[in-house]
Amino acid sequence: MAYVDHAFSISDEDIMMETSYTVNNRPPIKEIVLAVSLLVFGTFGIICGTIMAYNRVGGDRAHGVFFAVLGAILFIPGFYYTRIAYYAYKGYKGFSFNNIPSV
Repeated sequence: MAYVDHAFSISDEDIMMETSYTVNNRPPIKEIVLAVSLLVFGTFGIICGTIMAYNRVGGDRAHGVFFAVLGAILFIPGFYYTRIAYYAYKGYKGFSFNNIPSV
């Protein structure tokens, strides 16, 4: 008969005696609000910048281009993290609320 060291074995009794824990998969509200606001302000900046550049507000197109570039800088991370939050909410495989960095 072989020697079995029971000190390091895991049985059903050991699992039942330990404290239970719950997996915290709640959506991070502050981070999602920040991502959605970046998305909204980025979209607003791109639209306003395009309109300003077309109508030459301020005498030239530089003001409009500046707002469009600023809107694109806000839009990109806003879209990325809003997409992750949406897919995690819907339960798509490979997406989790843990992928969104904390603020």
